[in-house]
Amino acid sequence: MELYRSLPPEAVQILLVLFLSFLVGLEREEHKAAVGHYGFGGVRTFPLIGLIGYSMALLSGTQLVPVTLGFLVIAGFLLISYWHKLSGSGAAGVTSEMSGLTTYLVGALVYYGHFWIATALSVASLLLLELKVVLEDLASRIPAEEILTFAKFLLLSAVILPILPNHEFTPFHINPFKTWLVVVAVSAISYGSYVLQKLTKGRGGILLASLLGGAYSSTVTTVVLARRAAREERPHLFSGGILIASGVMYLRLVALLGLFNRKLMIVLMPGFLALAGLAIAIGLIWGRRSDKTEAKVTREFEPKNPLELRAAFLFAFLFLAMIACTQLAVAYLGRAGINTLAAVMGVTDVDPFILGITQTAGTGPSLKLGAEAVVIAASSNNFVKGIYAYAFADRKTGIQSICLLAALAALGLAPLFWV
Repeated sequence: MELYRSLPPEAVQILLVLFLSFLVGLEREEHKAAVGHYGFGGVRTFPLIGLIGYSMALLSGTQLVPVTLGFLVIAGFLLISYWHKLSGSGAAGVTSEMSGLTTYLVGALVYYGHFWIATALSVASLLLLELKVVLEDLASRIPAEEILTFAKFLLLSAVILPILPNHEFTPFHINPFKTWLVVVAVSAISYGSYVLQKLTKGRGGILLASLLGGAYSSTVTTVVLARRAAREERPHLFSGGILIASGVMYLRLVALLGLFNRKLMIVLMPGFLALAGLAIAIGLIWGRRSDKTEAKVTREFEPKNPLELRAAFLFAFLFLAMIACTQLAVAYLGRAGINTLAAVMGVTDVDPFILGITQTAGTGPSLKLGAEAVVIAASSNNFVKGIYAYAFADRKTGIQSICLLAALAALGLAPLFWV
């Protein structure tokens, strides 16, 4: 520490430039030795480029033109190096030359005091250079449609969301930014489950599929498992999986409530976490009970892309409709009207209705009324899923599923006694 304090600031900066550029040069030196043919730069060239960048920034002061000219000169030398590499080999990469340009910028950034950015650039360069095989293998294994799916998520979250106005419109207090933020949040949770299901494809069996499917959509998972159960003779396994998916639904609701109405989440979280834990635990135990046949059942369900733009706009429309319906029910029908609406909404996807409740439930009576509506909607949805399971599955699985989900729906009304 004393040595550090005794050195002038410029000396510390030069040492940092040498250290960071030397690391990149060392990696390139090892690469040249491994490939056995011409490659640009090594443990001497890269530190020199870093020092040139530092020196140009020092001489330029606050002017950016000299630094830019120095960058162009270095780029010219790197272009000559790349041309030489191409003349000796028809297939030549440009990674080393790009690393040289980055090293020049690192030297300039250190002079201007951006130590963290300079270090981050150097570390990122090292990782990208050293992990070439791993990254290229990863790129070859990711299907083009998955890249498109991720691009859609970025479109929803990083392109559309920031440009929407964050103001309320109409008598229903519609906020475009908050509306689309709800769409992004629901899409993000579903997309996370979608990715996990893709990564664990062929592993974990029905019970793992139920856990992940519950985060994606417990209703869809229930229908898929019920239809699969009609072809298998494993009633305990499939009915247990269906119960697990509905248990995960409560965890999903806690996450969404926490994002959009913290007060409502605090009221409902203890009961919902208890219901989720109980449903998942019983589902795991029930699903492991022996059936008439013990043949291994593998996963078949391939989740659909949750980031389709048409689905996102439809969800936004339903969300806005639920906000309007909820406010009208509160204004003209009172408590009985909103609870009836909650029970009816349980027949379909409860997310738009429950997230609409998060925008209207404030404090006091409205918070209590909102909590009651969320509880009723979740229980109604569980009972309806039991009907779906009974309709699509074989008789044994259907009976077990509707009994388990009816019990969960009844227990799900317990929070009404303390909200």
